[in-house]
Amino acid sequence: MIPEAFARTTVDREGAAGQAWLDELPTIVEDLLDRWSLQRDGDVLHGQVGVVVPVAGDAVLKVSFPHPGNVYEPDAFEVWAGRGAVRLYERDDDRYAMLLERAHASTMAQHAAQHTAVHSEGVAAIAGDLLRQLTIPAPDGLPRMSEKAACWAEDLGKDAAELDHPLPDSVVAGAMAVVDELCREQPETMVHGDFHPNNILRADREPWLAVDPKGYVGDPAFDAAIFLRTRAYHLLLGDGLAVDDLLRYLRTELEQFAEASGIEADRIRRWTQLIAVQASFWGRRNGFGRARGGSELARVISLIDQVAIAWGE
Repeated sequence: MIPEAFARTTVDREGAAGQAWLDELPTIVEDLLDRWSLQRDGDVLHGQVGVVVPVAGDAVLKVSFPHPGNVYEPDAFEVWAGRGAVRLYERDDDRYAMLLERAHASTMAQHAAQHTAVHSEGVAAIAGDLLRQLTIPAPDGLPRMSEKAACWAEDLGKDAAELDHPLPDSVVAGAMAVVDELCREQPETMVHGDFHPNNILRADREPWLAVDPKGYVGDPAFDAAIFLRTRAYHLLLGDGLAVDDLLRYLRTELEQFAEASGIEADRIRRWTQLIAVQASFWGRRNGFGRARGGSELARVISLIDQVAIAWGE
């Protein structure tokens, strides 16, 4: 039942705790299928942290590895109640399990990759409109992104001092200013927390629906910046754009996203500049997905540096 690739990455990431959870996972799934009177309806799928079991009735059973980052996902779905996101039908918080509305496996990232960068620019407007639907008042009891500000400031200072990088002091200072001016006090609105093209799926009830939220309270401009950061990464690896072309596409997509979402464009730009500086430092310490080392990582980091510098001016 457990996809081999998912099992391997779970153990690589979580070690013995991941293997223990995998050993228990088939029993957890069978118990939940029985408890909620569900019948399997397709092959088991998976994401980064959980398996997805299609069941009759156009729904899916999702069971995630127990991790603090997965705690508030069902709360976000409950707040949205199907507005811009898949619907939540049942939840079992002890087992990190949910019964959710089924969407298609096709992501916005895949949709954009099927076209050239020129013809995929419309995805930013689609995503901006979706984020506008998700931007609603947050309930009590959810974690606040403002609580991350002190850690972000500390990490920025440490990375800037310890790493060999070409970012001017003014660019790092600009990122620090974003932390001080935008991060420490944020709106009381729902934030997806991981709003990128791979977490936006084709659906039947609506053309696109969001999945895999973190469930924070904070600034929706952060979600916009996460979307643009991921788009930049996809454009770098998929289209092999030069930095001037990349910056031009990102500026176009920022404007489209801002207009569709109703979020101030300069606020999105400032969040994006902070995230670019963070990504520059993160890449030097950890690498990125498909670019873990060598010339490919060096190329990606160099372009991220140039984005951070250009957007910090």
